[in-house]
Amino acid sequence: MADGRISVRAAQASDIPALKMVLRETFEGTWLPHLTEASAQRYVETDLGGRYVDESWPEFTVAELDGDIAGLIHWRGDFIEAVHVRANHQGKGVGRALLSHAEQAIGAAGFPQARLETDTFNERAQGLYKAIGYIEKERYPDDEWDSGFTTVLFEKRLGRSRG
Repeated sequence: MADGRISVRAAQASDIPALKMVLRETFEGTWLPHLTEASAQRYVETDLGGRYVDESWPEFTVAELDGDIAGLIHWRGDFIEAVHVRANHQGKGVGRALLSHAEQAIGAAGFPQARLETDTFNERAQGLYKAIGYIEKERYPDDEWDSGFTTVLFEKRLGRSRG
């Protein structure tokens, strides 16, 4: 899928350590610089990312780039719960490949749109979402991090599935 070196597949149990690494790296690189100290400490002490992987990995889809797990995506219904791309693989089409895969599956399940959220400080993600057709629908306080963030809800209308 995408640029030929990127392959997208269902996560496997053997991917769990790499999935936890992806979440740890994206937490440290994207979120940590913006969190309050208390929120960051709570995330680390409760191993929020690790517990999320342990509980939800069977629903994850991963992207591999040159044999390395470069990112992951997770959706339920029409809502994309998480999309994470390792810093050293950003800008290489990994996020686009994961989102395209999820959008196809969401559309095939009969949903007319795909939805996802990010926070206002995550401008790189917002740029990608807008570039591939997502439209900002709403802004509201982010209660998850208790750091004064504003969440942005994006939506993309999906075409009818072909088949």
